[in-house]
Amino acid sequence: MTEPSFLTAVRESYDTVAAAYVERVPTPAEMDPLSRAMLAGFAELVRTAGPGPVADVGCGPGRVTAHLAGLGVPAFGVDLSPKMIGLARQTYPELRFTEGSMTALETADDELGGILAWYSTHHTPPQWLPTVFAEFHRTLAPGGHLLWGDYVGDERVRPTQGYGRPVSYESYLLPLDRMVGLLEQAGFIVSARLEQEPGGLAKRPQACLVARKPGKTPPTDGR
Repeated sequence: MTEPSFLTAVRESYDTVAAAYVERVPTPAEMDPLSRAMLAGFAELVRTAGPGPVADVGCGPGRVTAHLAGLGVPAFGVDLSPKMIGLARQTYPELRFTEGSMTALETADDELGGILAWYSTHHTPPQWLPTVFAEFHRTLAPGGHLLWGDYVGDERVRPTQGYGRPVSYESYLLPLDRMVGLLEQAGFIVSARLEQEPGGLAKRPQACLVARKPGKTPPTDGR
């Protein structure tokens, strides 16, 4: 089966920019407080539900995967770029990192306790997002949680340079309500959302969504 052209472009581009990416992209400790809070809240949800490991899909050099592990989550990373996976394995040899595509995860049904898609879906053409979210739903255990974070808007971006290197990928920024609708169509229950206006290092609006695969009653606060 012929690989979709957008996957080839993403793989080749991130292989090209891998070293520069590590130099230029902030570490989790340098993220804005709200983003760190969303990651911490996601980690607590996963620890509480406890149905399985967490896949950091589009993990890049593994920094956020390691951050989740430091929060007590059994996390592993998946990325399309061999160069990114190589950097992750070199930096965090105690963690598991594998090459793979979010369009066809090499994970069994109902295996995962959580999925993190952290600024990793915006290179996916909108017509492919139902396939990606269906894979997320398939691989999550009932009661498992998804944390999605990315840029939002209504724009198709075709850069020629990224992180100071030539790239051939494209980015597709969609309105947050559309992302919510796509997750709900895939069978998720969206339980929380966070929207942030541009500021600091972020030049575009950003958003986070927390969603759950039905099947287990979520814990209550006792009220």
